[in-house]
Amino acid sequence: MKKVIFLDTVHPILSERLTQSGEYECIEGHEWSREVCENRLHDAHGIVIRSRFTMDESILKFAPNLQFIARSGAGMENIDEDYCLKRGITLHNAPEGNRNAVGEHALGMLLSMMNKIHTANRDVKNGIWDREGNRGVELDGKTVGIIGYGNNGRAFAQKLRGFDITLLAYDKYKTGFGDDFVIEATLEAVLRKSDVISFHIPQNDETIYFADQEFFDALGKPIYLLNLSRGKIVETKSLINSIQKGITISAGLDVNEFEKKSFENFFENDSNEELNFLLQSDKILLTPHVGGWTNESYYKLSSVLADKILNEGNFEF
Repeated sequence: MKKVIFLDTVHPILSERLTQSGEYECIEGHEWSREVCENRLHDAHGIVIRSRFTMDESILKFAPNLQFIARSGAGMENIDEDYCLKRGITLHNAPEGNRNAVGEHALGMLLSMMNKIHTANRDVKNGIWDREGNRGVELDGKTVGIIGYGNNGRAFAQKLRGFDITLLAYDKYKTGFGDDFVIEATLEAVLRKSDVISFHIPQNDETIYFADQEFFDALGKPIYLLNLSRGKIVETKSLINSIQKGITISAGLDVNEFEKKSFENFFENDSNEELNFLLQSDKILLTPHVGGWTNESYYKLSSVLADKILNEGNFEF
């Protein structure tokens, strides 16, 4: 029987399906400390994780028999992929499981920003009836630019099909994906022509602070910005500068660079001026990294991982 250690809580359908296969013994280790893991991973065949530990050599060396790591989510920045490749450890993630949730959340954030729903709700509840101050802007007629056209970028594009917009998409590693609705574009064109720019790219050495001062300086017009990928894609100080200059009209951030890897200690540094700007500005719409975290995606993430581990189904990466 192959042992699979669950170091984070995920939907139980994953352990149920692995157990039912008759091949795997599933062991709950989501409350194990780092020290306990070091003593109990020696016979692990697989590890299931979200973001509690960084999976690098310092911990994986205690799992000499490890064959796979399954991450309940899309991003793999907390896993040392080079080390795993050297060890022959297969890596599974599940962007198919939460792409619809991310697409819907991105659309919700965009419409909330453009129609000032978040400020209007606050004002009315505070006894302020400010129609002019909460006058909205329509999405129809605008140009939307998507940076990163993988699972989540495509899902957002699908949600936008009901609007009369021009949709540009840029992906450094993909070509030939344009159709009658999505125009495959260069990064320069996305920056120069877009009224809305939405990030759907992984965090890696190439993408950290992708949206820096040079990025904002290259924009052809004021934009609404969305980031539902990873916090460090957008450099906060450059975003703040662009808002103060009127380059960015409003930003919807489901992620931000001040999140900890476990996403739990967001407010621990109240002396951070940049963080305080995000928290206080009406031009910033924040959600707590829940874009891909619906009731439905919680199930689908685990179901997709079960499919991949059990070698069932065909998958699009």
